[in-house]
Amino acid sequence: MLFIKFTKILIPAFTALLIISLPFLNACKSEEKKEESAAATDSLSVKPVVIGYVGGFRGLVNTDSIEVDKLTHINYAFVDVQKGKAFLTNEKTDSTNFRKLKLLKEKNPDLKILISLGGWTWSENFSDAVLTEASRKIFAKSAVDIIKKYDLDGVDIDWEYPGMPGEDGNVYRPEDKQNFTLMFEAIRNELDVFEKESGKKKLLTTAVPGFTSFLKVVEMGKAAKYLDYVNMMTYDLFQGDTAVHHAALYNSDIYKASHSVDNAVKAFSAEGVPMNKLVVGLPFYGRMFRVAKLDKGLGQKQISQKYVDGYTMIKDSMVNKNGFKEYRDEVAKAPYLLNAKTGDVLSYDDEQSVRDKCKYVLDKKLAGVMFWEYDSDSKTYLLDEIDKTFK
Repeated sequence: MLFIKFTKILIPAFTALLIISLPFLNACKSEEKKEESAAATDSLSVKPVVIGYVGGFRGLVNTDSIEVDKLTHINYAFVDVQKGKAFLTNEKTDSTNFRKLKLLKEKNPDLKILISLGGWTWSENFSDAVLTEASRKIFAKSAVDIIKKYDLDGVDIDWEYPGMPGEDGNVYRPEDKQNFTLMFEAIRNELDVFEKESGKKKLLTTAVPGFTSFLKVVEMGKAAKYLDYVNMMTYDLFQGDTAVHHAALYNSDIYKASHSVDNAVKAFSAEGVPMNKLVVGLPFYGRMFRVAKLDKGLGQKQISQKYVDGYTMIKDSMVNKNGFKEYRDEVAKAPYLLNAKTGDVLSYDDEQSVRDKCKYVLDKKLAGVMFWEYDSDSKTYLLDEIDKTFK
């Protein structure tokens, strides 16, 4: 055994090395604790996102009514896709809206404003626009050019739908499966260049349907690598000609349910989308089903269906009023109204169901929530509940 002479005392070499290394080891432990503490602080500081879709398609946006302190992101709906490019159909109105929305950052400097491309009406040309590598580059550049011109924060893609029918007449093809992913790669590449030029983070997100059959026609796990958030439209979850909850948190046991928020979260996660990128969609509106003869309402065959806009009107004029009686499905965590005289069944979200969904987001460590759309709840009953629950 080797010995080292240390302060006139002979001690084993390994003991000397231990003495010498103790301060270093203690320093490492100290740094590790600091890193752990910092990580814990970061984890606590990551607040759920609250993404509100604002309808620029209606014309000038009344930004004075937007309670911007309760939002983290505004998605401006919509930008069209024409001749293979992102296209502002009314640039004069859109540019005014962009300017007014950006002024909201004076109240909330952390607010992010994105353009949302497509939607139900303007998705017919996506498939052609992203068909080839060359066309994808042109499309990606055109989208990023808009946010460059107006100094916005990102691009949201609402393609309804790749690889399957959306609105009548929409183009879709099998190649959409791979091209959906490659489109995001192309946009992300353009955004990376813009990030370096601007010195600011630029976001890429998408809105996707909450029905799980969509996952068969795309590569969500691969696509998610390029995305900051995947906004699941966990509403309009219809089941053929049946009157159902259109946005239930869990499957109902009143009828044989196929869709719910929980189903969508599990399915997207199983496809490889990280939980911290998943955003739960909330409807600020209702869906009315009419059945021939009212029994239990839910699960019955519907003879007609319509959009009911929005929650402020539902709460103030329909809940336990005008022939409607309120019920709650405790399993699905969803409210509904029945009208025995007309045979109408109304499915919607209220404060309690929104609170349950926000708690679900926190429990599952999801990214947050988004909602369609801001003007549907002018008294902000639901936005107030989101804000209160997340705080």
